[in-house]
Amino acid sequence: MGYAQYKELDSSGVSWLQKKPSHWRIKRLKFSTDLINNKVSVEDSPLPYLGLEHIESWTGRRIEGEIRNSEGLASSFVMGDVLFGKLRPYLAKVHLAQQDGLISSEALVVRSKDELDAEFLKYYMLSRDFINIVDSSTYGSKMPRASWDFIGNLPVLLPDVEEQKVIARFLDFKTAQIDVLISKEKVLLDKLAEKRTALISHAVTKGLDPSVPMKDSGVAWLGGIPVHWTISKLAYLSESLQTGPFGSQLHAEEYMEGGVPLINPTDISNGEVLENTKITVGEDVVERLSRHKLELGDIVIARRGEMGRAGLVRERNVGWLCGTGSLRARLNKKALNPEFLLYQFSMRGVAEYLSLQSVGSTMDNLNTSILGRLPVIAPPLHEQAALVLHLRKLSESIDSQAAKVGEVISSLQEYRSALITNAVTGKIDVRGFAIPQLAEGVAS
Repeated sequence: MGYAQYKELDSSGVSWLQKKPSHWRIKRLKFSTDLINNKVSVEDSPLPYLGLEHIESWTGRRIEGEIRNSEGLASSFVMGDVLFGKLRPYLAKVHLAQQDGLISSEALVVRSKDELDAEFLKYYMLSRDFINIVDSSTYGSKMPRASWDFIGNLPVLLPDVEEQKVIARFLDFKTAQIDVLISKEKVLLDKLAEKRTALISHAVTKGLDPSVPMKDSGVAWLGGIPVHWTISKLAYLSESLQTGPFGSQLHAEEYMEGGVPLINPTDISNGEVLENTKITVGEDVVERLSRHKLELGDIVIARRGEMGRAGLVRERNVGWLCGTGSLRARLNKKALNPEFLLYQFSMRGVAEYLSLQSVGSTMDNLNTSILGRLPVIAPPLHEQAALVLHLRKLSESIDSQAAKVGEVISSLQEYRSALITNAVTGKIDVRGFAIPQLAEGVAS
């Protein structure tokens, strides 16, 4: 629906804010807030610790789940403070504290003065224009940060406090509505992912001919397989299994932009190996680490984090390097089709198996011995090829559906962001918007 416009506007004097309602004041943020810089030892404080990873990007919500403890110094805050993530500000980690606590020193603790409502401030700092201007000021290429010296000098628009509260209540209500729609679409995405996994698991373990007699695979999570298929360990079907270079072989100062990509778990997505232009190395490093080069048909597997995450090396990835957080499987292609193995990594049971077998006290971690013991299904090569064609079509169909759902989610998220920006910068007048009585509980 369309919203009313303010009738009387004047120039804000700020290019990215443009015009503002004539009765709104404009002031530097540091004159309407206080920066709270109270450092506390996490170990000595009874207060709960909040990490930036527990703040959802662009929504301001705290992500549910256990808050893990940290070490060293953190910033203390009280209920009503606004927490702003200064590390990678483009992530828009902004949260209005609902209780006292501690937060990572990578966040600013901002306390509004009487003329600035904390809810309104939260939305103002979440607005797209504010995030963009802060992000343009960052320093440091690998860990970009913003400073309070810059942020505190940014302008904040100030309707009277009652109007700020009206705008904040409007945004509470509307964003809650939008978030319900987004949640429904995300549930649909999850169902599509479950369907994809189930169909792949069935095809990979049962084949395409339902009349073929079956036998027990001997592996509980694989169940029965066609009687003429074999089960083997990945090590026996590979020419080599190898880790990425150890930390002692590759130093942080050797990373550069625009070099040869180094593939780590975050660079593996949906079976593909992606390029991160910031995590690359020069040709001299490639020459030194040449044994870690990727070849066509290699499988790169995440060594830590999400167990079972794997990607197939295609033509565009040849010559890239296996990173320190990854493992590389180079297969015996006379026994195993690489793409068929890739589908097996997305089956039910693989992630659980790898997680149970993994080592490490704080994070699951794989090595070549564990990976080599992974049970792998090996039908005759011609059946593997037929299954790959079948699974490609099946995956393309589901991926197409998921892409459409993803577009809906993106549109809703963009609408949410635009609505916040327009409301807190005076592009729309929501003073006459009536929140339905039944929805007051949602908006509170």
